[in-house]
Amino acid sequence: MEILHYSDAHKAFRRQLQSFIESHILPQADLWEANHIVPKEEWQRMGRSGFLCTAVAEAYGGRGGDFLYSAICTEEMAKTHQSGFMTLLHSDIVVPYIDTYGSDEQKQKYLPGCVNGDIITAVAMSEPDAGSDLASMTTTAVPDEDQVVVNGSKIFISNGINCDLVIIAAKDPAIENPHKALSLFLVEDGTPGFKKGNRLEKMGMHSQDTAELFFTNCRIPAANRLGGKGEGFIILMQKLQQERLVCSVWAQARTEHVLQWTIDYCHNTKKSGARLYDLQSVQFALAEMATDVRMSRCFVDKLVSDHIEKKNVMVETSMAKYRTSDMVNQVTGQCMDIVGREAINEDCPLAREWRDVRVMPIFAGTNEIMKGIIAKSLPQY
Repeated sequence: MEILHYSDAHKAFRRQLQSFIESHILPQADLWEANHIVPKEEWQRMGRSGFLCTAVAEAYGGRGGDFLYSAICTEEMAKTHQSGFMTLLHSDIVVPYIDTYGSDEQKQKYLPGCVNGDIITAVAMSEPDAGSDLASMTTTAVPDEDQVVVNGSKIFISNGINCDLVIIAAKDPAIENPHKALSLFLVEDGTPGFKKGNRLEKMGMHSQDTAELFFTNCRIPAANRLGGKGEGFIILMQKLQQERLVCSVWAQARTEHVLQWTIDYCHNTKKSGARLYDLQSVQFALAEMATDVRMSRCFVDKLVSDHIEKKNVMVETSMAKYRTSDMVNQVTGQCMDIVGREAINEDCPLAREWRDVRVMPIFAGTNEIMKGIIAKSLPQY
């Protein structure tokens, strides 16, 4: 069932990316996992090859591509057997804040580097005592003439070690309304008062550099505010549709990759003299998973199409984020059951996949929050 229509240019781009992945990512994935970080030069290599920030306009160094280019990048990177090279976060979640709300001066200064890989970005919202509830945020940004003084800390920041530029959410304590007090600011690595903590040791996604960030009397120019004063909450809400859609595309593609690997394994592996695939219980389990995955693909592709047409599908992307992130966990776990004890060995791709996907129902808004958004829409369902 074809919902999305890829042009010859899209198809050529996918083939080029697949070739790049084959040559430059797959051979190094295990090394990145062992070292718990992706070298910065690999970001530059990918950027200079044209695979970062594909939506950025040509005037700022990008290709000015539609969201299908982003979907292609997300899908192909989902098949690389690693989660550390978080290009989707950089290209399709963080940089769009600058691309949409940045001044021309900010765009000229930062976007070309984001496109070519010289600038790696991160977004800092979560705090030790404030996760999805932005109103509980305590990091402050106090105006001081032509500067802003930032104090506070952020935690679980993806790309936290590698980042050259951080979009930080902070509140003006003089404003009582927590939603109107929130603004976004651009903070460059090396700014006095900005310190990166140690890389966090996580259950999965080992090559993804997650860190705590500290801001102590960190002075930045007031011109580094992204968007208008007090518009931070609105800006974050307006970008959530794409963020959750990107996560859905990623989870969908990873599920398909895991299932296909397991199907191939069952075709090529014998137990007690017979192929695993010849067991009816295995056939039924694979058939059930394949049906769920195929139905989910139709829903996700329709949302990609709607998003390209600029439709408001916030509720539907919340559905997709919740369902696909749960699905990738369910399918990966069931595939491990089918493969058996070999699945727990580190040389089996499923072991790493299982660790890596566990966090997907938690980030980009927990699935409980997604269900709350969906529930509020049901009276009009």
